Amino acid sequence: MCKKCGKPIGQTQIVRSSTCEFCGADLHSCVNCKFYAPGSHYDCHETIDELVKDKERANFCDYFSVNRSPTPGSGENKADSARNAFAALFGS
Repeated sequence: MCKKCGKPIGQTQIVRSSTCEFCGADLHSCVNCKFYAPGSHYDCHETIDELVKDKERANFCDYFSVNRSPTPGSGENKADSARNAFAALFGS
């Protein structure tokens, strides 16, 4: 699933220049990788040597493997996620 729009990634092979067919987001990015783990060393479960600063932009990581499993909150950014959690908590 594309982490920006939440739509399924239909492409079988993802290269650095691949983009989402629905929203145009870069697909070969940390946030779309199955090894992406915020809070881990460099936010990755693999032993990468260099920090990738912008996790949503295309990069040259050799460990990249597309995360095809759906995750809760896909397509929501942090602000939307926080707003929805607040609304659910206080019923507004």
